[in-house]
Amino acid sequence: MEVRSEGLQVRCEKVASGTPPVIARTRVQVWFIRVCSSILLWTALVQLVTVGELWQPHFFTNITNKITQITPFPIAAQVHAQPPPPPLLQARNYTSNGYLKVSCNGGLNQMRAAICDMVAVARLLNLTLVVPELDKTSFWADPSNFEDIFNVKHFIDSLRDEVRIVRRVPKRFNRKSGYKVLEMPPVSWSDEKYYLEQALKFTPQIETLGNKLVRILQERGPFVALHLRYEMDMLAFSGCTHACTKDEAEELKTLRYAYPWWREKEIVSEERRLQGLCPLTPEETALVLQALGFDNETQIYIAAGEIYGSERRLAALRAAFPHIVRKEMLLDPVELQQFQNHSSQMAALDFMVSIASNTFIPTYDGNMAKVVEGHRRYLGFKKTILLDRKRLVELLDLHQNGTLPWNEFAFAVQAAHEKRMGQPIRRRVIADKPKEEDYFYANPQECLCERTNCDDLLGPNNSSSIQ
Repeated sequence: MEVRSEGLQVRCEKVASGTPPVIARTRVQVWFIRVCSSILLWTALVQLVTVGELWQPHFFTNITNKITQITPFPIAAQVHAQPPPPPLLQARNYTSNGYLKVSCNGGLNQMRAAICDMVAVARLLNLTLVVPELDKTSFWADPSNFEDIFNVKHFIDSLRDEVRIVRRVPKRFNRKSGYKVLEMPPVSWSDEKYYLEQALKFTPQIETLGNKLVRILQERGPFVALHLRYEMDMLAFSGCTHACTKDEAEELKTLRYAYPWWREKEIVSEERRLQGLCPLTPEETALVLQALGFDNETQIYIAAGEIYGSERRLAALRAAFPHIVRKEMLLDPVELQQFQNHSSQMAALDFMVSIASNTFIPTYDGNMAKVVEGHRRYLGFKKTILLDRKRLVELLDLHQNGTLPWNEFAFAVQAAHEKRMGQPIRRRVIADKPKEEDYFYANPQECLCERTNCDDLLGPNNSSSIQ
């Protein structure tokens, strides 16, 4: 006889010969009843736990905590226990007008910004937000899902007082059920304020490794996070080929034509460079850092992916600053193995280090640079050097052709960046021309004014005009 329940199997074997039949049958019946009763009790307990978690997630947690408090001997798992999560916020009560599905594209920080925007849209329109989908078809071909990078439970719980978030649209609302589905790209530069909370928390794996990176760097002393955006995708997209070989320039042009959503195809590199629209090369960056006063003892963390041209293009920078490190140099390869071929997860580690650095210097004002800048302002206006690339290109060319001596070059570089160190500044807002105004994520002035006197910090004439 066999009894199967919930993946468990109980087999009743034949009784041994010589045992009286009636007694043997009685024992088998009793044993059978006990086993089946145990199975039913365990099944009921599992169902009870499941229902309890659905209705009140903290009920069984509280019971466990009480049991732990009266346990006379601590168990090993309790030694490294995480602090208890904050109490859940009161859920906002509203009638949902439908479900908002979001598909984000681009790199990590572009997708972060898009998710923040869509949270605001869901709140504004009283929609239920579905956990966003991440881009898997861009240049990086990163297969990561939302839950591979961000803590989904924290995302849902931390925003429950503003917007309802679900992991997926219920099956009853799919296309086959006859419900109308509207698809449309969001309108850029809309004039509604976006919702600013750090609801996007990285997964425990990313946070643990990111914090380890920060700890290793801080134990060695102060450090600069250099967002050296001299990567293949950026150079191909921007059309910037200054100091590249002829073959490299052709390779970058071929890549630009391979991606149809990169709209500009024919680009004159030197024109863009003179306009300040190109990332600084590693060689240019070395000169600028020296001119700003950083010496060869400075610890520099390169917060970027693979540099185009690899070590050949980093030679001048390493010669000037021998204490250059990357995450691959500080962590065991085994620790990074889980993030290999997942560029967004690697970028999340760089993001955490950049936020924690003593000084953050981006060589191009892409999405990561802007988001990190705004986050550092929010944390107390931590030092962020915003390079004036248009002015720097002029000075670099004058110095390298022998017209401008080093002392004059260094003085001019420092003078140009005296007020570009992440100090409090007013965000430039242009009525009816939001695309031309200063990026909100880089300087969330409205949020900073809630907790300090902006007039004292900003001053009457201290407004931004960042290239």
